[in-house]
Amino acid sequence: MMAKQQRKTYSGVKNDKERTMGKLIRAVGTVLQEKGYTGLTIANISRKAGVDRKLVTLYFGSVENLVETYIKNKDYWVAATVGAMEYFGQSPKEGSKGFLESLLINQMKEFAKNEEMQKVVLWQISEKSDIMSKVTQEREKMSALFFAFADREINQENLDLRAISSVLVAGIYYLVLHSKNTDSLFCEIDLTTDEGMKRIEDAVKKILKWTYESVGVKS
Repeated sequence: MMAKQQRKTYSGVKNDKERTMGKLIRAVGTVLQEKGYTGLTIANISRKAGVDRKLVTLYFGSVENLVETYIKNKDYWVAATVGAMEYFGQSPKEGSKGFLESLLINQMKEFAKNEEMQKVVLWQISEKSDIMSKVTQEREKMSALFFAFADREINQENLDLRAISSVLVAGIYYLVLHSKNTDSLFCEIDLTTDEGMKRIEDAVKKILKWTYESVGVKS
């Protein structure tokens, strides 16, 4: 009887901790939306979560670690790394083009609907921080997996796929942020409409088609 009571108590403490950690992680997103990255203080986050601020340090070590945990849970590229490991581990016959195209198009769609990550990227490019440096290093794991796979398929002396991918990723980030933060057209395209974003999606596909065809890889 005593052993059962101990297990129940332990389970309850563990569940309470997990619930509190979940509240704090969600609170980071809420504060980010309401106040921006400058509002990500231990006071604001704990108040929004409705918990004692001491629990931030107890469960995460620091507010910086809490924010980093939140971003890694939300970041598209960090999540995509898991799928990439499975994909490349199976030695797919489809080649790298299809994977890269899917990766970029999905990135654009996910980023367009994730207001919290839009603020995170604005933070990344406007202010140097240890948190964003760590997240960027996580994203680079995705790049390392993909390019190692692509290098076996494409002669990098004839095609700098890394540079081309960089331009496409950066372009997607900028165009989405432009569509969310301005009321103006971009090169006469209304990026606030489905039709406008579809044009960008088609352009990404066409650029990749031309890129791979330039080195004799058929689409």
